[in-house]
Order: sequence, then structure tokens, then C-alpha cells
Amino acid sequence: MSPQVQQRVYVVDDDQGMLDSTVWLLESVGLKALPFTSGRAFLEACDEHSQGCVLLDVRMPGMGGLNVQDAMRTRGMQMPVIFVSGHADVPIVVRAFRAGAADFIEKPYNEQLLLDSVQHALSHVPAAAQSDPRLQLVQDRLASLTPRERDVLLPLVRGYTNREVAEQLDISVKTIDLYRSRVMKRMQADTLPELVGMAIAAGLVDALQLRDASR
Repeated sequence: MSPQVQQRVYVVDDDQGMLDSTVWLLESVGLKALPFTSGRAFLEACDEHSQGCVLLDVRMPGMGGLNVQDAMRTRGMQMPVIFVSGHADVPIVVRAFRAGAADFIEKPYNEQLLLDSVQHALSHVPAAAQSDPRLQLVQDRLASLTPRERDVLLPLVRGYTNREVAEQLDISVKTIDLYRSRVMKRMQADTLPELVGMAIAAGLVDALQLRDASR
């Protein structure tokens, strides 16, 4: 992974004072900070080939951070997302992490904590995203998944059983079986370990934090 890719951080916050101070903090340690005052402006400026990580405020006028995260996922944008918010209630945090957030930091934030989180996220950006056509194919398949299929994919590749996933999503095991079959077909995976490998390669999950996925 090149240093240029590692240093790019997109900062999305409608609070101009907070935006300016965050940009200053990132640039003070040599990172490239790109500021946006709205989620729509950020989405208009980036595409699935953009690299780096995103610092994203949760509550913004027009389009909140969670909706921006959903739009990124739909468009196949694989950049790690770090949420920064003064409203870190449990349902918001759970939804953010279920959708793949790298971290969730409360305002007012500790500067070193934020910098450590950014550096960690940048170090886990998929290195071969632009150079390995196989990984690009995997990312294209991930982008084709519906939100519900994505909801099923993430716990499956983390090692949860169909019954456990059904309990998490409050739907029947039979429905999970159907979604699992659809996910396998869309991802063109013949086995669950193959699917897990794809998820790890795309940076969706950490190989060191998986449960035993054997069935």
C-alpha cells in the first residue's frame, strides 16, 4: 500500500468549527485531510475507486452519517468509516458497526484516540484493491448485495450459525437459509470458508476476530 493512499482522510461534518479543528489535527501529523460540510458533497466527490478512510459525523442536516454509510455500501465504496458523534446511543452504535464501521468515537473526542483510530483504519485499507482484479471482482459482488443480504453475510462470515443469525435479525431460520443461499450465489462462493476468505480479503472482517466458522 502506498503512503499516498494511507494519508488520505475524508472528514464529513456540518459543524464548521469541528471540521476545521479536525482537519488541522490530521494535517498536523502529516495526513491529507479533505473536508466536506455535508454527506451529499462527500458522495458527489468520491466513487468506488476512492481510497483512504472517512471520518463521518452521525447527525447532519439532509443526509445523516448512517445514510451516507449505506450509500457508500450501495456504491461499492470500501473505505473504512469512523463515526464521530456527540449522540452515541446504543441503537446508533449497533447499526453503525453492523454495517461495517471501523470505530465510533464520542465528541468531544480525545485527539490521540482519534489519531490512533485513523491510523488503524488506514493500515487496514485493502492494499490490493486497485491492483488485483480478483479483489475488484469480489468488491463488485459485495456491492451487488441487498442491505438484507449484507446483514446476513456479516455474521455468517464471522462464524455465527444460521440459528444465531436468525435470532440476531429476528427472522426465521428458514429465511436465513434462503438468504444464505442467495448470498453464496451472488458472491460465487461454493463453500462458507471461501466466502469468509472473500470477506477478509475485502476488509469486511478481521481474520483474528472470527469465531470458529466450522459447521
